[in-house]
Amino acid sequence: MKHLLIAAGILSATSAIAADKPQLTVYTYDSFVSDWGPGPQVKEAFEAVCECELNLVGVEDGAALLSRIRLEGENSDADVVLGLDTNLITAAKETGLFAPNSVSTDFALPIEWSDDTFTPYDWGYFAFVHNADATAPTNFRDLADSDTKIIIQDPRSSTPGLGLLMWVKAAYGDEAPKIWAGLADNIVTVTKGWSEAYGLFLEGESEMVLSYTTSPAYHLIAEEDASKAAAAFDEGNYLQVEVAAKLAATDQPELADQFLNFMVTDAFQQIIPTTNWMYPAVTPADGLPEGFDTLTVPAKSLLFSPDEAAAVRDEALAEWQNALSQ
Repeated sequence: MKHLLIAAGILSATSAIAADKPQLTVYTYDSFVSDWGPGPQVKEAFEAVCECELNLVGVEDGAALLSRIRLEGENSDADVVLGLDTNLITAAKETGLFAPNSVSTDFALPIEWSDDTFTPYDWGYFAFVHNADATAPTNFRDLADSDTKIIIQDPRSSTPGLGLLMWVKAAYGDEAPKIWAGLADNIVTVTKGWSEAYGLFLEGESEMVLSYTTSPAYHLIAEEDASKAAAAFDEGNYLQVEVAAKLAATDQPELADQFLNFMVTDAFQQIIPTTNWMYPAVTPADGLPEGFDTLTVPAKSLLFSPDEAAAVRDEALAEWQNALSQ
């Protein structure tokens, strides 16, 4: 009985210590928190320096994050949101729910960065991934004229899906509806998020899938499989910069700032290339993993500014919906 009482006392004390630790809740997308994503390693690395508990909450895909934050408003449990991108920054700022942070560093991005609220943590180029032994279309017109079957993501819930709308709009402007009309019969299905779409592609449900130029690195590095490739499009490939920000209503503002500052350090950035399979926003001291030097690099990149993306989003979404409803 004495030993049981001692054990119970130790357990109680341990629980009390754990309960005393502050908790930081970060909303992000499902693939980030998955066993194979960055989440587990990020949690371990941050908790080693923060004397806190990091609670990572997965929410479908990136665009769904903003919808959830809008719904929860100032009552959200989130302290930080990680997984929006430049196409959503203006809409996110318009909610009034996000606050500036103290992050200052030199980013290794292909564009200049000066935003004091949204901090980049990785970046990449959208691309259609295909089997390397297949001859794939290298522009949207040829893709629309072909019988190639593709899987894409819903722009209302997925940042890659929204990125595709911006890509077509940036490349073709007023001709975008015609491009979508041509692409409609190429689309096998539209998924809510990236994970489902890529999984269906790997199962052979399509010949190409909307993903990133960095996606083949996963197969090459993790699986020693060089059978996947990404297509550089003649029009250019659209750039994505993924960002994180703290909520203005957080009850852990200092801890949120600590996380965002940690996010641009080597401890976080070195995790990104071989878990999120994107380029890190700050190049780690050891550089990029072997294999990244073999990836497709588009000759031309396309990108709307956050304000431009916000201005054309509704029109681009309507063009996409109209084409797919015919």
